[in-house]
Amino acid sequence: MEPKQIRKGYLVKRGSIFNTWKPMWVVLLEDGIEFYKWKHEAMPSGMIPLQGSHVTSPCHDFGKRMFVFRITTSKNHHVYFQAAFLEERDAWVRDIKKAIKCIEGGQKFARKSTRRSIRLPETIDLGALYLSMKDVEKGVKELNLEKDKKIFNHCFTGSCVIDWLVSNQSVRNRQEGLMIASSLLSEGYLQPAGDLSKNAADGTAENPFLDNPDAFYYFPDSGFFCEENSSDDDVILKEEFRGVIIKQGCLLKQGHRRKNWKVRKFVLREDPAYLHYYDPAGGEDPLGAIHLRGCVVTSVESSPHGKKSDTENLFEIITADEVHYFLQAAAPEERTEWIKAIQAASRTGK
Repeated sequence: MEPKQIRKGYLVKRGSIFNTWKPMWVVLLEDGIEFYKWKHEAMPSGMIPLQGSHVTSPCHDFGKRMFVFRITTSKNHHVYFQAAFLEERDAWVRDIKKAIKCIEGGQKFARKSTRRSIRLPETIDLGALYLSMKDVEKGVKELNLEKDKKIFNHCFTGSCVIDWLVSNQSVRNRQEGLMIASSLLSEGYLQPAGDLSKNAADGTAENPFLDNPDAFYYFPDSGFFCEENSSDDDVILKEEFRGVIIKQGCLLKQGHRRKNWKVRKFVLREDPAYLHYYDPAGGEDPLGAIHLRGCVVTSVESSPHGKKSDTENLFEIITADEVHYFLQAAAPEERTEWIKAIQAASRTGK
């Protein structure tokens, strides 16, 4: 019997020879990880055995790359993957660790249907705590804060984080809160914004996290951006990024000129409603933006221009300016989720 597929999807992988980062179709099996240049390739480009391997997450070997995790094989070979967002990285790491544990114990990989509790266990679960902090109603409030003639959008102060931890009885006192907040920072659940918090995180302060009203932080998948005194054109451009991120992930996008397909990281924001797409291998600036207000999005059976054979799970976005975008999801469920999210944003976003 062939090994069961546990998880699959696009991740960005660091090359072992040229050290370049490229998106790959990755499949987690019970005994190893296969990676392909394209989803429908017959033979994988490589395979990572899980026997004797261990996972490091978060991985800070590459300072400017977020959501990276490292797999170290039994032969001490390092393989690096980068996810599109925090929850995706944690899901991959969780399943890989469980698969390794099952191999070591001679067990079969099996998922349990469990519901996440909002009450923290005796040993702090940073992932669950992070989700509680992001809760729209009861979590840490994201604000627009000003300092040194700069406006920091969608962020909060270090003091607000500690206040929230204490008031929610997640910690017993501010000193314990400082320790937990530092762990959230080191694990990538919080990011520093501004020179004060960045310098502390880089090790110039006694504690990497600051319980300080002048130290700013933000959630890694929020709509955070910093703006200075700028022209009206800059303000209009940055207006695109004010919306809260409601969905993100990797999809295939068809080019407008060559009609070729490339993996792109998509970030969906609402109010204003924009779908930005990025090079998943790196770069903070988007390659393009789709204004969704008044758009039409539908599933399609085949691309009118594509020459690829794997044309399932396609959907099309037609903007109010009648520009057509063809995108391809990895699975029917994923296509449905993207269509519903884009339709909702197009109705409510300005």
